[in-house]
Order: sequence, then C-alpha cells, then structure tokens
Amino acid sequence: MYKNLIDLFKENEGKGAVGAFNLHCFEMLPAMIHGAEELGVPIIIQTSLGTAEYIGFEPLIAAVKALAEISPISVALHMDHCKDIDALKKAIDLGYSSVMYDGSALPIEENIKNTKEVVAYAHAHGVSVEGEIGAIGGAEDGVVVAKDAAMYTKPEDALHYVSETKVDALAVSIGTTHGQFKSKAKINYELLTELKEKLGDVGLVLHGGTGVSDEDMRKCVREGMKKINVGTELNKNYIDICAQTFTKEGITPTTSLRGLTGPANEKIKEIVMEKASLFRL
Repeated sequence: MYKNLIDLFKENEGKGAVGAFNLHCFEMLPAMIHGAEELGVPIIIQTSLGTAEYIGFEPLIAAVKALAEISPISVALHMDHCKDIDALKKAIDLGYSSVMYDGSALPIEENIKNTKEVVAYAHAHGVSVEGEIGAIGGAEDGVVVAKDAAMYTKPEDALHYVSETKVDALAVSIGTTHGQFKSKAKINYELLTELKEKLGDVGLVLHGGTGVSDEDMRKCVREGMKKINVGTELNKNYIDICAQTFTKEGITPTTSLRGLTGPANEKIKEIVMEKASLFRL
C-alpha cells in the first residue's frame, strides 16, 4: 500500500514512531521493505535529491510503488532535505508521496514563505510535507550543515512556523547530528517535551538516528517522536560488507554479482528490523 506521512502517522498512532530509512542505491530497496514486512510495520523509504537523480526519478518511483502495491504493509516514498522547490515539485508531479523542504538555514520568515509554497503545491496533489526549524549539524548523503552552525529548535519559532505553514511533520534539532556514528548524541529531553506540548498533532521528526543510543531512541519514541531517520548506519555497513565480499579470494569473471551484493542487502534488512523494533511502543 502506497501512502503519505499523514496516512502512516494515523495508522501508527499509539504504536510508536515510523522508521525512515535512507536509500543509497536501488539494491537496498527490496531488503528494506522485506525487513519491515517481517515485523509488520509501515516504512518510509527516504532519498536525497542526489539519490533520485542517480537512480532516476521515474524508475525509482515506479519500483517503490510496485513493491508497495504487493506488500501487506504501508510504504511511503519521501524526498529528504531538499532546498530546491522546483525539484520538490518535480518529485510531487512524478509520484513521491511525501517531501521535505529544508529552509532551516534561511531567516525564519523566508523559510516560512518557501515552505508555504511547497505545502500548497503538495497538499493539492495529496502529498505530505516535512519542514525544519533549527539546524541539525553534520553531513549525510550530500547534505552538509557545519556543526558550529547547528542550533537547537526554539519552541516559539517552531510554533510560529507550524501555524503559518501547516506542515504535516517537523524536523527538530534537540541534540542529534547527521553522520554521527562513533559517539552518541546527548538529547535535550526538556526541549523535546516543550516542543511536543506546544506543537500538538504535528509529527515530530528525529534526524540523525544512527547517533542515538538504543535507550535514548526508546525514550524519544515514548516522548512523542513520530518519524525517525536512519541513514549513516545503512550506508556504512553496505560499504563495509561490499569491501569484504568484492575483495575475497576466488572471484572470477563468472562470479555472480548477486552473490557479492547479497550479504550487504541482508545486512540492510537486519538493520531495518533492528531499528524498527526500537521504534515500537
């Protein structure tokens, strides 16, 4: 079943957060969906603009829709951290079910103005929209925000932004960082509680999920996060396993490529299942 974030949030109400997993290449896609199917949970397949352009918008969207149509779970296709409004409109026109406009580096009123344009266009096409207030530092899949430019989300700014834009989901900065892998984030739970109380039904989104401990992840879900992003862990493990399988002895021109990428795909499925289990209440 192919759905948007609004549908997934309603379906998952009271059950925890929905996992959003960054797709870096076509080969990861079936493994991600199969992992969610084994748990019987909805999944958000998430791409950067760079990934959509690398694979091709049309084949990517067609593949996700085809897999969603035969799946017993709900699947959304979400464009993550996009600053290009024209690219978002293209994604909407071609069939993405959800998009994120990232104007977090802009002055708030300019961010609001641009986000309102995206929301109006997306909602007219039945597509959900995520926005961002506060800068989430780090780098992931071509998205770079200097760590010294990162800043906590201000509750008053978040309330103003959500009231004006009518976004369906909001990425908030509460201590996580994109690309964080070796160390673990220090979550500002006081801020999270205040944001949840002020913003009501809007779906709060945690970016930089790889850098969050299991204990903190469970607490974030209990405290009201509705969407949690995981990207770095998927990419790093895929690279590490392919580095092993592609350099092992005995590889010949007749070696099956499927045999070399298969272990990496299995690892993707394993990570999706492990993380999605953490997101359940």
